[in-house]
Amino acid sequence: MSSREKTNTTRRGPGFGGHRGMMRGGEKPKDFKKTMKRLIEYLSPYKKSVIVVIIFAIVSTVFTILGPRILGNITNQIADDYVNIVVYEQIVDNLPQGITLPKGTTGDDILKMVPPEMISEVPQNRLDKIKNVDFSQKPHIQFDVIGKTILLLIGLYLVSGLFSYLQGWIMSGVTQKISYDLRKKILNKIHRLPLKYFDNQTHGEVLSRITNDVDTVGQTLNQGMTQMITSVITILGILVMMLSINWLLTLVAVVVLPISFVFISFIVKKSQKLFKRQQDTLADINGYVEEIYAGHNIVKAFNGEKRALKKFNSINEDLHDSAWKSQFLSGLLFPIMDIVGNVAYVAIAVLGGWLAINNKLMIGDIQAFIQYMRQFTQPITQVANITNVLQSTAAAAERIFEFLEEQEEVEDIKNPVVLEAVKGDVEFDNVKFGYEPDQVVIKDFSVKVKAGQQIAIVGPTGAGKTTLVNLLMRFYDVDSGVIKIDGIDIRDMKREDIRKMFGMVLQDTWLFNGTIKENIDYGNPNKSESEIIQATKNAHVDYFIHSLPEGYDTIINEEADNISQGEKQLLTIARAMLDNPPMLILDEATSSVDTRTEILIQKAMEKLMKGRTTFVIAHRLSTIKRADLILVIDKGDIVEKGKHDELLKKNGFYASLYNSQFKES
Repeated sequence: MSSREKTNTTRRGPGFGGHRGMMRGGEKPKDFKKTMKRLIEYLSPYKKSVIVVIIFAIVSTVFTILGPRILGNITNQIADDYVNIVVYEQIVDNLPQGITLPKGTTGDDILKMVPPEMISEVPQNRLDKIKNVDFSQKPHIQFDVIGKTILLLIGLYLVSGLFSYLQGWIMSGVTQKISYDLRKKILNKIHRLPLKYFDNQTHGEVLSRITNDVDTVGQTLNQGMTQMITSVITILGILVMMLSINWLLTLVAVVVLPISFVFISFIVKKSQKLFKRQQDTLADINGYVEEIYAGHNIVKAFNGEKRALKKFNSINEDLHDSAWKSQFLSGLLFPIMDIVGNVAYVAIAVLGGWLAINNKLMIGDIQAFIQYMRQFTQPITQVANITNVLQSTAAAAERIFEFLEEQEEVEDIKNPVVLEAVKGDVEFDNVKFGYEPDQVVIKDFSVKVKAGQQIAIVGPTGAGKTTLVNLLMRFYDVDSGVIKIDGIDIRDMKREDIRKMFGMVLQDTWLFNGTIKENIDYGNPNKSESEIIQATKNAHVDYFIHSLPEGYDTIINEEADNISQGEKQLLTIARAMLDNPPMLILDEATSSVDTRTEILIQKAMEKLMKGRTTFVIAHRLSTIKRADLILVIDKGDIVEKGKHDELLKKNGFYASLYNSQFKES
């Protein structure tokens, strides 16, 4: 990383967990239509699967919608059979003796045969229903017909469940492939981005694109799309079924919708602001806890526990306030919807009862209608919720697409120069560079380094020491001038080839979660075990590794907090020694080891540096007394250069730096 000053920013993270209520507030996209159109394009390779999912979702929903109507028909069947039994007992059983009913006698025939006084007490609606009933034998409850209908209903529900499972399985596969593709593109993009991008972004911000944002998009595509389809089909299907039962009852049910929407919009409007505040505060508390946890030693050393707790309590109280209000409001949604729904049920029950009494509606139809009414509000609420979720999804997708469109590194030339054997001559010729156009860091820097020389780069913080290394490794390209290796402009080479020429040991150690062996042979997995052991012996870390229970197979955890800082540094030095590159870059490689180990490392490093061009970024000037050339940099310019003794005799800038460190020590 550059040594220049950077603004420290804190990412608002995703938090410990999300709210499980229906409505959530979140970030809104800048261009919803454009983003969603581009997101849909990612579905185009899987359009056949998506079409199958849509068909399965429709079939599953239609079969589910048919259920209440079939249940209503079963109820009507039982009611009709019961009416027939009652009428038979009231009329046929009371016929005068000697009167027999021939086969095929209908209720209409019986009504013509009996005197009017016999049927005066039978309700007219019952008489109307028996006209076409066969009364040559006593009616009964037709359990065989009812059983077949129940089997049909069970079959419909099973098929509906099967189609629902299949569309969920197919859609999960599609969304996981899209998520995989997005993560792959993001990771490939990371490798193509210039270092400048990461200088201006926090690590958490970049990681959020590949984790939180991709997960958000994947979950919405997996659940939201099919839920939107099933919800719309359910609403339309239920409306059709309710209209087929009775238009007047349907009118009552539809009148309830505006009332429901008023409550939904009011609650969503209020809760969204609170959810946004909750998420912001949750991010604040996450960041603060992470900060305090990472620096808990400092907090204890400066007795900052009370101050830390006071600030934490303040943020926590704000989180508590916004969280309970948002969750309370969103929790009101379903009870209020239930109240509105219950009022509608009462109206439908009263009106349905009146229609049944007047023989305009059957009891099974009322039963089916009430079931449809209960199902009617749920998909409406789901559509409202999905509409809100789509805003957050579009925002997440927009962030992904913005990242994928970031300006990449300048591509390597098509026919790069490849050095068969690297000597190690390096030249900076009138190099000028600035991280920003109006902030020049390196000004007309020129120096020639011969192969095998040890070059020390010293200067105050922000002088441009690390910037020179960044330019040499082509992490950045010069604004003007040229950098040459063995007489070849490094811009005429591939970045990969340039970086193979250098071994790096930095002050900030980097170890990953894996075995010690895997960390040492990182980049050189084909090295033999004997070569690895020799490298660790040269770095004086072999004795430490053998003291561990698992030796070279010891697992280093993610933070590498199971070994000391000095031991980490020794492992990175062993890694560089194993790499055996033609040139070296050392950034105060022994800063984290004790004095005795430092002496041993210096001897090992001298052996490693022998015959190799080496650039040493020095902070402790006592470690570079034997350098072939010391470059003293201040404000991007070489203010002095020479050997240690020569520079001290000049009694200039270098002597001032050296003497100040000597006095401090």
